[in-house]
Amino acid sequence: MDHPVASPKRSSAAGGWGALKSCGKHLLSSRAPLSGARAMLKANQPDGFDCPGCAWGDPAHGSSFEFCENGVKAVSWEATDKRTPPKFFAKHTVSELRGWTDYALEGEGRLTHPMRYDAASDCYLPVSWDDAFAEIGTTLRGLDSPNRAEFYTSGRASNEAAYIYQLFARLYGTNNFPDCSNMCHEASGIALQAAIGIGKGTVLLEDFEKADAIFVVGQNPGTNHPRMLGDLRKAATRGARVVVFNPVRERGLERFADPQNTVEMLRGSSAPVASHYYQPRPGGDMAAFRGIAKAVFAADNAALAAGRPSVLDVAFLAHHAAGHEAYRAVVAATTWDEIEDQSGLSRADIEVAADVYLGADKVICTWAMGVTQHKHSVATIREMTNVMLLRGNIGRPGAGLCPVRGHSNVQGDRTVGINEKPPASLLDALEREIGFTAPRKHGHNVIGAIGAMLDGSSKAFIGLGGNFARATPDTALVAKALASCELTVHIATKLNHSHLVPGRVAYLLPCIGRTEIDRNSKGKVQIVTVEDSMSMVHGSGGINKPASPELRSEIDIIAGMAAATVGSDKVDWAALADDYDGIRALIERTIPGFAGYNARVRRPRGFMLRNLAAERNFETATGKATFSADPLPEATEHQQARGKVGTFVLQTFRSHDQYNTTVYGLDDRYRGVYGERQVLFAHPDDLAEIRAAAGDRVDIVGPHDDGVVRVAEGFRLVPFDMPRGSLAGYYPELNVLVPLSSFGTESDTPTSKSVMVSIRRPVEAA
Repeated sequence: MDHPVASPKRSSAAGGWGALKSCGKHLLSSRAPLSGARAMLKANQPDGFDCPGCAWGDPAHGSSFEFCENGVKAVSWEATDKRTPPKFFAKHTVSELRGWTDYALEGEGRLTHPMRYDAASDCYLPVSWDDAFAEIGTTLRGLDSPNRAEFYTSGRASNEAAYIYQLFARLYGTNNFPDCSNMCHEASGIALQAAIGIGKGTVLLEDFEKADAIFVVGQNPGTNHPRMLGDLRKAATRGARVVVFNPVRERGLERFADPQNTVEMLRGSSAPVASHYYQPRPGGDMAAFRGIAKAVFAADNAALAAGRPSVLDVAFLAHHAAGHEAYRAVVAATTWDEIEDQSGLSRADIEVAADVYLGADKVICTWAMGVTQHKHSVATIREMTNVMLLRGNIGRPGAGLCPVRGHSNVQGDRTVGINEKPPASLLDALEREIGFTAPRKHGHNVIGAIGAMLDGSSKAFIGLGGNFARATPDTALVAKALASCELTVHIATKLNHSHLVPGRVAYLLPCIGRTEIDRNSKGKVQIVTVEDSMSMVHGSGGINKPASPELRSEIDIIAGMAAATVGSDKVDWAALADDYDGIRALIERTIPGFAGYNARVRRPRGFMLRNLAAERNFETATGKATFSADPLPEATEHQQARGKVGTFVLQTFRSHDQYNTTVYGLDDRYRGVYGERQVLFAHPDDLAEIRAAAGDRVDIVGPHDDGVVRVAEGFRLVPFDMPRGSLAGYYPELNVLVPLSSFGTESDTPTSKSVMVSIRRPVEAA
């Protein structure tokens, strides 16, 4: 049956009645609307759980409704009364389930029992926890090197789970820690570490209340972190300028109707968000910010020539920054023709953006994966940081850098040790505390892990949450990599495609979710902790009854595997699993910034980890905030595609009814798409040029110069406001087109926002 035609009808504003209607729909579809609604009142509350959705911060002066539409989707998705018990697996083979969509698989509901794959029947069969742990331990010990195992981490794992996970793997003997940050904000961490000495942002949520201008680059808060829209709108309402750089015209960045504003809801009104909206070509952000810097330096030259004070923060540059003159020279050497051609923006538009920057005393620059998933992402983030440093917009109220993370604890996981390149200080501390020799050889990130599984040098994959097979690039190759393993283990709440490419020995281990009560052997309710994008550490305790009495916490499952693999001589795993205060005590003794952890995290709203860069204490090689003098890329993908008839640059992004690889529904109302996901967005003039019309079906052909055939078939064309030569569509469906061999310089992050593709009519495939 053919899918319905994508509708051109778009919401007039983000939020509003559409958001409330969507919340109600998802609560009802969970078949547990009352418990879901009750759970939402405890989301992001001091006595409740941290939302399992995005990592946007919680205000110190929070209300009773600190959640958004995405939070409702995430909670109702987890709190559903639908179940995927052993009898489901008895009726459906793994081969059959591979043909199901992501939406259909997770729509079956919560996993209820530990399962082991049986190759003879091609089905998952129930197994006891003890037997599962024993075979996992035996298989891991049987590998001829610990470096043949990969320990993957999703950003939904708590600090406590992530910490004992890395401790388990390092006691086992490896630093192979591919994790979801490798696919999203790795470039941010690398760039910021080099520039300001810490791989995190420098702002608090309260800084958004004080900023005079906020530059929002390569992100779509309306879909990815809706609570951010409220803070941007408040800033715009009090007069702050919100300057957006985004190739795609996104409704949430244009207008927002606050569902918690009764008057606004009754009137059906909304308020603008962006004061300035620029649509650079994908990959053109670095050139755009180089242009801003060029305009700033021109204004500075004019001021000095006229005998006026410098427009730069001269004192900051003198006392706290290094490399300013080299950067000024490279900006001077960059021509406006180069800037305009690469950015796709006019000099006039860039100079207006620069005027906003110059006219603001306090500026925040915030970005997400529209910046980080390009080959030159690290250089781009360094360039944005350069511009912020020129006027001292770091280390003072209302100003700073703010990479907005995805999953709720992706930043915390890295803080507590999920790092394939661990700092020596962490390994030294673990050795002193635990009494073992930690592995020092750097391990695999995501790209390295996939390559190692493909060439046979890695033979085991342990997945702490997530959907590795669908989140990663080159879908078919990744499935082949997982299937070649001796052992695959997935800790999960619902069934997904990663579970359907089992290794020779394969386990599916169900865990309790963030919203569920976690009791220890004495009946005590346990809490876990997470770190948001603003370095705030929050406590989180579930309130719902677990979906099955067979479920165990992530921590308990990790502890069971660890005890069966490395024994309990060095670490009493069972004791840690029975009292998470013990894990937090270990974190306090081995990771800086967590003094008094158990007491501080039980305070309302938790505590902030110290951020030295926010104090203008820069732990870089120079001891100062360091400018980068990187040249612009020789040619972005858009420039490379120029003149090649039928060649476009594709970016993948989320629909409004999904979060990462989790698909909650088939609508994307902010973009006017309903009831389907196989859609391809394009500029109307590009459609006319290839003699295509809205609603036509096409195949998308990806890079194949390495001999790998990459085709996404049967996608419906949707005209949209975006740069000429650009295409966009949803992942994970389009991840099949992203080559494993194309990744960011320094970061190894897949280049999912800049894939050169062509379009063909389905009949041409014959």
